[in-house]
Amino acid sequence: MSGNLYATFAEVFAEHRDRPALALADGGVWSYGELATEVGRLARRLQDLGVEPGDRVAVQVAKSPWALAIYLACFKAGAIYLPLNTGYTAAEVAYFAGDATPRVFVCDPDRAAELAPVVEGQGVPRVVTLDADGRGSLTEALDRVSPLDATVPRAPDDIAAICYTSGTTGRPKGAMLSHWNLESNARALHRIWGFRDGDVLLHALPLFHVHGLFVASNTALLNGSKMLFLPRFDAATAIRLLPDATVMMGVPTYYVRLLERDDFTAAVTANMRLFVSGSAPLQPETWRQFKARTGHGILERYGMTEAGMITSNPLDGERRPGTVGFPLPDVEVRVCDGDGRALGRDEIGILEVRGPNLFHGYWNKPEKTAEEFRADGFFITGDNAKIDADGYVHIVGRAKDLIVSGGYNVYPKEVELVLDAIDGVKESAVFGAPHADLGEGVAAVVVPEPGREAELSEAGLIRAVREQLAGYKTPKRLFFAEDLPRNTMGKVQKQQLREDHATIFDGAGRV
Repeated sequence: MSGNLYATFAEVFAEHRDRPALALADGGVWSYGELATEVGRLARRLQDLGVEPGDRVAVQVAKSPWALAIYLACFKAGAIYLPLNTGYTAAEVAYFAGDATPRVFVCDPDRAAELAPVVEGQGVPRVVTLDADGRGSLTEALDRVSPLDATVPRAPDDIAAICYTSGTTGRPKGAMLSHWNLESNARALHRIWGFRDGDVLLHALPLFHVHGLFVASNTALLNGSKMLFLPRFDAATAIRLLPDATVMMGVPTYYVRLLERDDFTAAVTANMRLFVSGSAPLQPETWRQFKARTGHGILERYGMTEAGMITSNPLDGERRPGTVGFPLPDVEVRVCDGDGRALGRDEIGILEVRGPNLFHGYWNKPEKTAEEFRADGFFITGDNAKIDADGYVHIVGRAKDLIVSGGYNVYPKEVELVLDAIDGVKESAVFGAPHADLGEGVAAVVVPEPGREAELSEAGLIRAVREQLAGYKTPKRLFFAEDLPRNTMGKVQKQQLREDHATIFDGAGRV
């Protein structure tokens, strides 16, 4: 039996050949049989381009059925899939090409003139193109290509994909994920989220990220589900399609955008059985507003590039806002101090994880890999967390976002929860800025609710926080903005905030 994940998918596709796999925004539909045929043709095309088992194929293309097909074709051909954010610049692409040394680079035809010299300069032998409509040199005369019949055998621990981390603390690192990492995670999610025959997934996430590619797509493909396959999230389109769906996966921003619309009602969600949120923290107030509007409690979960999904709130049972639930089946988590000593309940430390979902290390970085693993196989996530008395995991924030002010640890999430609960505040971000006396001073950027700007002041908000938190946790400076800087998955870019406000405490003396 092959350990290739595509072999598992192929069994599902064969069983449901006539079932819709992808329903597109323009009304087009790909059946599972059609998807399997195009995957076979693309796998053969990759072989014709010189791709051998274990070779990397880097892909930077817009979301489309063809983008999903080339992802699956890499697996079928035994290659390693390397997804790249469509927003990456030529300089960033050059780094990935030089680091991963792919055999083939796939990009949009409109960027080929810009990117081909860059990746070829890094030694990539073949550059081919693919646009959102399936046009490009990769698919030229594809209908005359004989599909690759047999899936190339791979061992379960063979690498299936390399996904680069965001690189907020240095150059991006390529996390090596095996076929079994991906399959075990998809099977676990399929089970704990209750996927069943007839489920329809509203898929509005990008395909270059773990959330849209592995969590959403793999779980739906394993189930033989129809996906309402949108090129991007649009609240009006989502509201139109939700009555035809049963499951939606999104980032918190999607749910905020839905709540901003008057036509998002309980009736719109009457056919839905599950809303899932991840990739960034979901504000408890958003959870409560969504529950009040629709009757649905959003299921928040937690994962990361190196491990796929790690924890999840329960499908059946209490979904606690502000928590990310319990470890997935066969996944272990613990909270430790900096020396790896396990901490007790409600103690804040670094979350560590071990399980079949855990990656095989960083590409070409054995020293970095060794630094991030304990001797007993636990991976140090870098996320501050605690586990409460009932076993729910709380993510407090990234360890790199921890503020050390005057020798005291300040966890930004704790301060943000207080700020976000103040009437008139839509959301906030708390970060540390250099301070001559304290080392770091606590600072915050606040986004007011529309029309409430005049009601809020820096002094008033600081005073309100001080009434609930110790003085060392209270922001010493507070700024207002129309929105917070976020990446493509909705995560607030704290590093940008730190850079933009690096000099706010210049000249500050003792406080």
